[in-house]
Amino acid sequence: MNDMHAGFHICHEPGSDAHAPPLLLLHGTGGDEHDLMAFGRRIAPASSLLGVRGRLLEGSLTRWFRRHGEGVFDLADMAERATELAAFIGSAAQRFGWTRAPIAVGYSNGANIAAGLLMHHPGVLGGAVLMRVMNGLSPSPGLDLAGTPVLLLSGRHDPLAPPASRALLVAALEEAGAAVDQQTTAAGHGLEVGDAEAAGGWLAGIATA
Repeated sequence: MNDMHAGFHICHEPGSDAHAPPLLLLHGTGGDEHDLMAFGRRIAPASSLLGVRGRLLEGSLTRWFRRHGEGVFDLADMAERATELAAFIGSAAQRFGWTRAPIAVGYSNGANIAAGLLMHHPGVLGGAVLMRVMNGLSPSPGLDLAGTPVLLLSGRHDPLAPPASRALLVAALEEAGAAVDQQTTAAGHGLEVGDAEAAGGWLAGIATA
């Protein structure tokens, strides 16, 4: 179903198991609400899926927040957009009848805004799959992510998401109590088959934990 909700373009696909965690699918730069739907169904066959389109345009490219250059984020704008997205998630949960917080599945720019949600809006997400993520917002004071499962999927040959940036994010998440799993696939910045296999296995594991 293609629709608008709370000012965002969305694509919703119901799940077959009401107990399966819903997935919030967040595209990379230039993408839209459809980009990760097939990926989401592959990794979570029974889950409700909600693809969402970022509202910022950089030229003709959709994004989740502004940047000053490649890898240089506008952190004030990132924080504001994360707050908007957090409010949207609460509204979407009511509309679609979610009984548990969604798992964010974000790629690149979408992974970065998902990390911003974790850092500033704990509890909005039930966990996150962060694919090709970079460090962004610093954690809010007293951040408590106790037990929140987070998977980082990195590409071994990714030129855009350096290990040092990921290390800062992992340290902040772990200090806040998140259960962080890091995996590296034989990929660059783009997604490959190994990412779906890793994400699907991880989701199956947390669903039975």
